[in-house]
Amino acid sequence: MGTLLHRILMVLTFAAVSAFAVVQVDAESNGQSKTSATKQTGYAPVNGLRMYYEITGEGKPAVYIHPIVSHCGLVPRLPENRRWIAMDLQGHGRTADIDRPMTCEQHADDIAALLKHLKIDEADFFGDSFGGAIAVTMAVRHPKLVRRVIIYGSPLVPLPKELVTAFTADSDLIKWEREEYQKVAPDPKQWPLLFAKVLKCGIEWKGFSADELKGIKVPILIACGDHDLIPVERCVELSRLIPHAQLAVIPDASHFVLFSEPEKLLPTIAAFLDEPTPKVPLSTFKTGYNPGVTR
Repeated sequence: MGTLLHRILMVLTFAAVSAFAVVQVDAESNGQSKTSATKQTGYAPVNGLRMYYEITGEGKPAVYIHPIVSHCGLVPRLPENRRWIAMDLQGHGRTADIDRPMTCEQHADDIAALLKHLKIDEADFFGDSFGGAIAVTMAVRHPKLVRRVIIYGSPLVPLPKELVTAFTADSDLIKWEREEYQKVAPDPKQWPLLFAKVLKCGIEWKGFSADELKGIKVPILIACGDHDLIPVERCVELSRLIPHAQLAVIPDASHFVLFSEPEKLLPTIAAFLDEPTPKVPLSTFKTGYNPGVTR
């Protein structure tokens, strides 16, 4: 991986969420409780975890996967054309940690188990930042559960080893993330442990092989901002490697557009989720444009 991408990922990893706009949600102490007519919160028994989740909206089911060292209560808005299931991953937010390793594969298995608990057979997936790696892991590891995938600002590569010395759990650079965790965590003193396990998870993750990415069968939207921390060139590379991939570069947008200016990103996501599967191929210089034959 190039030096530029290393530097970008150093900033990206722990700038996982923006302080521009935050929606706070009170944790519920019991399972399957309703906080309002439109939001359901609860805890599900998932692979040894007591996993916190929220369900909002109406429509086909979709799963939002938050960035690392974040939690699902921080996302301000999601597209209105889906019933969104969002959870706090192992050790994040309201989901207490347990004595086991933290890996992308385990996060994906936990999400699959949560959907089984909720009796959901298929869903769309939206992974934000490093959450995009987990969303794509769902498509690779649990393809029958996946209808479509969206990732935003995710390079789909392991984190650089230099992060071990670049950040500590008490760094001022991640003060906001640390304080937001401590507001909702069952045991706020677990922050250093979460931090250490997240680093280990991201650095030791093997990433995806070219064959795994080429083997993804479902439509996938690879989105980034034109001023993202992730190079647009990396997103172009992914869009050409993954079959049925679409590329969306959001103009005048940063890595944190979901928090700062969600109206720039959400319509693109909503349109992708509802668009029909194309029945004719795109036109090229070889095929030309023939209405009804190419598009």
